Amino acid sequence: MPSTTPARPRLWPLYAGGFLGPFGGAVTNTMLPELAHGLGTDLQVASSAVTWYMIPFCLALLVSGTLAQRWGRGRTIRGGYALYLAASLVCVLAQALPAGWVVPVFMAGRAAQGIGNAFTTPVLVTLLAEFVSPERLGRSLGLFASMQAAGQAFSPLVGGVAADTDYRFAFAVTGLAALVLGLVTPSGRAGRSGPAPAADWRDLANARVAQSSAIAFAAQVTATGVTVLAALIATDRFGLSPTARGLVVAFYGVAGLVSGNVAGRMADRWGVRRLGIAALLILGLSMALVGLAPWLALLVLLVGAIGAAGTASRILTNTLALRSTPRNTGGATSVTMAVQFLGSATVPALLPLYAAAPALATGVAGGVSALGALVAALPVRPARTDRDR
Repeated sequence: MPSTTPARPRLWPLYAGGFLGPFGGAVTNTMLPELAHGLGTDLQVASSAVTWYMIPFCLALLVSGTLAQRWGRGRTIRGGYALYLAASLVCVLAQALPAGWVVPVFMAGRAAQGIGNAFTTPVLVTLLAEFVSPERLGRSLGLFASMQAAGQAFSPLVGGVAADTDYRFAFAVTGLAALVLGLVTPSGRAGRSGPAPAADWRDLANARVAQSSAIAFAAQVTATGVTVLAALIATDRFGLSPTARGLVVAFYGVAGLVSGNVAGRMADRWGVRRLGIAALLILGLSMALVGLAPWLALLVLLVGAIGAAGTASRILTNTLALRSTPRNTGGATSVTMAVQFLGSATVPALLPLYAAAPALATGVAGGVSALGALVAALPVRPARTDRDR
């Protein structure tokens, strides 16, 4: 008699999707002069490519997880990748349009990329929770978080390499990646991709979602802040070239990538909440010390510590989100991510503080993570399925 046991799903597309999201969002950061030249505009307009990506991304995250619960995860994630592919092609082809259309069409492509990513990233997390047993969920979320950290850190390096040839190459690569992932990402147990029972938006109005969102926001302020402030310190204090500066920041992603599996195993063994609180405290302390680092080697070590601690903190926030609202895990995950990435939008506010004193800017950014640790320690009535104690 043939076995009816379903085949083990492929997990690598879920982790690869975790890399693509932050990679695509930040890939323009180091190609702004070349992007401005290609679009026939100035640096200020070219720099808004990040804003055009992030705002639609965050707004769509507020609803994408709940809609995925209603539409079906398989259908949603394939649609998200299809939109991302189409948007990437728009960014590649925009330069060939008449001059008055180039910038608006390119920015529309960036906005569509953000929306497409909003309909993939939270669904990937909920699929991991579906495919992986509870006792191994921590290490799986750790690997997912490490891939996100790697995408965030390596995107400036890859963007710079692409800019040396043609900035459009970066968008062609991300579009191809979206095509492949849309074809190979599993959609659900036993191949089910139809709609799940309707998710209720009202389920998200609970203290557990508020807690996971606040922690995610705090950790993201520090995680994004270090990629900006450490790069400035590397130049202003140590006189590094742009390439060397990018390598310093890339160590954030290397440390996050290497430490993800270890952090996940520690979460499974010692408890997600304990690990997450410790990670947030390390995140805050390391960030505060970045502004005081007298040696380049110490700066690199601190950036690596922030990368590792940031990965561990994402395990906490993703786990708390998944467990916060059992009837709408997708909605809770996407709302938490929306608030998380709003933390990135606050980082420019640190620049005036940096101009006054680098240590002041890094101290404030580190203090935000310390507040996140305090929020994580607050007792919140757990859901019935909560196992994080």
